Amino acid sequence: MYKRQLPVDEHLDRHGRVMEVLSEHLCQGWLEGYLLTGRHGFFSCYEAFVHIVDSMVNQHIKWLKTSRELTWRAPIASLNYLLTSHVWRQDHNGFSHQDPGFVDHVLNKSPHAVRVYLPPDANTLLSVADHVLRSRDYVNVIVAGKQPCYDWLSIDEARVHCARGAGIWEWAGTENGREPDVVLACAGDVPTQEVLAAAQLLRRHLPELAVRVVNVVDIARLMPHGEHPHGMTDFEYDGLFTADKPVIFAYHGYPWLIHRLAYRRNGHHHLHVRGYKESGTTTTPFDMVVRNDLDRYRLVMDVIDRVPGLAVRSAALRQRMADARTRHHAWIREHGTDLPEVAEWSWNA
Repeated sequence: MYKRQLPVDEHLDRHGRVMEVLSEHLCQGWLEGYLLTGRHGFFSCYEAFVHIVDSMVNQHIKWLKTSRELTWRAPIASLNYLLTSHVWRQDHNGFSHQDPGFVDHVLNKSPHAVRVYLPPDANTLLSVADHVLRSRDYVNVIVAGKQPCYDWLSIDEARVHCARGAGIWEWAGTENGREPDVVLACAGDVPTQEVLAAAQLLRRHLPELAVRVVNVVDIARLMPHGEHPHGMTDFEYDGLFTADKPVIFAYHGYPWLIHRLAYRRNGHHHLHVRGYKESGTTTTPFDMVVRNDLDRYRLVMDVIDRVPGLAVRSAALRQRMADARTRHHAWIREHGTDLPEVAEWSWNA
């Protein structure tokens, strides 16, 4: 539709292809109608405020489930949510903008209709976006920050990793053909960075320790195969996470979701999940993970606490990790920025 432009207009699409209004339920309604015309779309929303459409997504999922049973109903393009401005990077917004619970809500719904993806970098985000835009009859939720981050995988590696949904990052671990002593798992962009930083610390200070790093993109992969089409068999799960080794899982959202999805798995009593636990404020990016015990230093401490034999042998290293957290608290109060060793951190094997 043609729109007359005014001198004050900036970046205005004269044909109305981009629509934005601060009304989540209106955006949802627009997109649902748009999809029924045979076209495709994304609904981008702040993670904390997508809850405004909780009941609307409920009804859409129920409608999808019912429409699948009607032979005369043609498939429609999936309803795709892109949740950004997420809990870990609110910067100037703070506690009011921190709530990662939409994923918990959606995963309660029909497993044949819902999919949840947590890409760890830009290339996996591109791969996931390509996949969901080609899909039909699903509600796809993608959670990804909009701050600059590392690209851990090339685009070809990202496609393979996303097709798996969850996989071992051999380049990040120190197994070297051995059975792992501990598994460091992660789901989400910020948790992935903290796990890799923890893996680097372990490589440096405990080089004899066999560490496996597992990244999860498709969160439904943690569910039993009989409960969700994307779920792993017990054989697959045990091969990836082991049946009896400690698993330290850094997760983007509320940690109890991971326990709920994996509670029937072998070795669940060895699973320890770190995630968001309602501790937030307007603060530095790294302070958010420290406040919620998701930081690299805490993850190293978790490994020392849970791998048999390390508690005494690595007591001095655990103490240094605790001291680093203390230094962090003092530094941000004096400088208002993260520690240089954190702000300037980069991966190197």
